Amino acid sequence: MSDLRIGRFSAVLAAVLASSEPTLAPAGAIAPPSCATSPELSVIEAPLRRTATQIDRGGPLAIVAVGSSSTQGVGATTPKLSYPSRLEQEMKDRFPGVEIRVTNQGIGGQDVGEELTRLDHDVIREHPDLVIWQVGTNAVLRRDDLGTDEQMFRRGVTLLKENAIDIVLMDLQYAPRVLARRSWWEMERLIAEVAHDAHVGLFRRFEIMQEWDHTQQLAPAALIGPDGLHMTDASYGCLANQLAEALAWNWWSHAKPAGSSHTSFKALARTERQWTAPSVGRSGQH
Repeated sequence: MSDLRIGRFSAVLAAVLASSEPTLAPAGAIAPPSCATSPELSVIEAPLRRTATQIDRGGPLAIVAVGSSSTQGVGATTPKLSYPSRLEQEMKDRFPGVEIRVTNQGIGGQDVGEELTRLDHDVIREHPDLVIWQVGTNAVLRRDDLGTDEQMFRRGVTLLKENAIDIVLMDLQYAPRVLARRSWWEMERLIAEVAHDAHVGLFRRFEIMQEWDHTQQLAPAALIGPDGLHMTDASYGCLANQLAEALAWNWWSHAKPAGSSHTSFKALARTERQWTAPSVGRSGQH
């Protein structure tokens, strides 16, 4: 491992281990006490090699967040509290000295077909190193037959990979209106399957939010707004926090020198985060 990478590794590891709360929000926003989740839920397993290269170089690291309303930030009290805006600051906190820019290309109400048609203009033309594609919720809200959606997911992922862009797929939000639709579980399966088959990243938003809901650890802040679908300042903040942590751990896991005597990345991450994260009691258009 180069001296540059060792130095960055030490700085990032310290920042990640110290980060159990989201970046402070502007006055008036509700700051949840902890965003911590079970370590295995926030691990992005697929290596994000282009992202890691840019971090090692000190940037610039260009990230594009594409999706529908929960990328745009519907439900947040201001655009600055959307998850992409918060993600940029969270990443800068973890990678001090690295030039990082997160561009928000979320458009409320869009479905996968509409997002697919604008990947070239709104995403690829931005020359991103990493694309976070939030998918699936509008499809679940509108139909039960998801066969065409799977084909479009795969076409979009293939297009991004052909342009040598790192990809993280973000799955559904855990929300009453999503859970009321019988196809939500099939969409979750499809997104995970596409990520696995294409060897791209998967960020398990649904399971992470489900854990927050079961543990009530964001309380008294609400996880989902009164419309039963869109996220809130608190949950957007925690989403950005956990995604940044997952991206930092992904970089770290591939920064280790060859032949490292460490066990698995998951095991080491779990051990270190359990020592540093606060104790959390367990209970059992877009």
